[in-house]
Amino acid sequence: MKHRDRKLDILRELGQESEPVALSHLAKVLELNYSDRTIRRLLNELITEGLVKKFGHTRGAKYIAVKILDRILDHEPVIPSQDVNGPRYISSCFGSESLEAIEKINKPLFERQPITYNTDWLKSYQPNKTFYLPRNLRNQLQNAGHRANGHDPAGTYAHRIFNRLIIDLSYNSSRLEGNTYSLLETERLLLHGDGTEGKLDEEKVMILNHKEAIRYLVDNAASLKINQNVICTIHYLLADGLVEPKYAGKVRDFGVRISGSTYIPFEDPKQLQLQIDKISQKAAMISDPFEQSFFLLVHISYLQAFADVNKRTARLAANISFIKENLVPLAFSDVVIQDYMSAIIAIYELQDVRPLIDLYVYSYLRTCAAYDSTVKSLGFDEVRVRFRHQRRKIIREIIINGFVGNQLEEYIQSEAKKNNIPQQIREKFIEDIFEDLEQINESRIVGLGVSLDQLKRWLQLKSKN
Repeated sequence: MKHRDRKLDILRELGQESEPVALSHLAKVLELNYSDRTIRRLLNELITEGLVKKFGHTRGAKYIAVKILDRILDHEPVIPSQDVNGPRYISSCFGSESLEAIEKINKPLFERQPITYNTDWLKSYQPNKTFYLPRNLRNQLQNAGHRANGHDPAGTYAHRIFNRLIIDLSYNSSRLEGNTYSLLETERLLLHGDGTEGKLDEEKVMILNHKEAIRYLVDNAASLKINQNVICTIHYLLADGLVEPKYAGKVRDFGVRISGSTYIPFEDPKQLQLQIDKISQKAAMISDPFEQSFFLLVHISYLQAFADVNKRTARLAANISFIKENLVPLAFSDVVIQDYMSAIIAIYELQDVRPLIDLYVYSYLRTCAAYDSTVKSLGFDEVRVRFRHQRRKIIREIIINGFVGNQLEEYIQSEAKKNNIPQQIREKFIEDIFEDLEQINESRIVGLGVSLDQLKRWLQLKSKN
């Protein structure tokens, strides 16, 4: 019997077991003339290939197929094959067409054909003509995610919810990579710098790197453009300290294999660099923010251009258009790890985006609802946030030019009109200016471009008026 056939026999047998079994049990049920030494050697090879997990290090060691182990640990098994008896777990986010695709990639690895990167898939995509997301879904997401008026500077909404954004996106993106920090532990680390005893250093670095990458996107929202440099910068910030320094922000120069998949990515760094450029160029041409987001999520994940941290880079890149256009971000909340991996593997092996679309829409709509509650609970002053730049500029000119009394009031009324402050909120905008002028002191002129001497002169003028 061929070597591979023997390994398939072992995998098939382990695939029927619901819990780890001993080598002696395998020797009995296989009903073949395998020596214990042969079975042990084949199991070790399967462990190296990531198909089998071993528990224990003595003669009492037990073995289990990795896919079965995933079901046990997650308590939410992947969609089982048709020949499995008993109740099925079916994720609430997947439609029937997506489930068909997931059935295909849930077959054992030895039943799926190896597949390499398909350059034609990206080549066939024509920005603003080809759409992964149907129009009705794009409209639904736009209506749900819209949070600001056209006059708001890029990044306004992300600044408003910044703490919530870094906590949710850092936690969920890290969680999808197996990070064991809880949401509360993530919040303490990001907001207070409190690490958790007993957690791996890599987990802490992973979360803190997310914070830096998100801050980069939010702080540079107005000038951010989708290009190869931005994608590599996001990767550098996410990967710093987690990969060799020479691979942070740069394409890999060696081959990689994807655990649990038959997909074989490109190995040539020149090809990887070329594809990143093509992905960036096409993404930059996409006008719809949701289609652009989804396109980046799909193709950065699919290319696997970096030594590691590819999917994290894709998840943050998918938020660029949302941050720029003041839409609710995609935090990947309530996404089951196994569902996410099934959707990604469907892209790797089938170039089928339907499972990821279902996951994307499901998570985005839930995030929108959650963020509405957050903003209400925090009690943001909409007018102050939206028009803070105009308000501060007017205050600066008042102090520098020494406007007081009637001259001050006339100047504020005139500038409110010049800055196109909507009529229905203009009175509130003017009240905010007077309130700030009443409270102004040396600690409140930071960022106004006003010196302490200028402030003192204006306060003297005001006191005499």
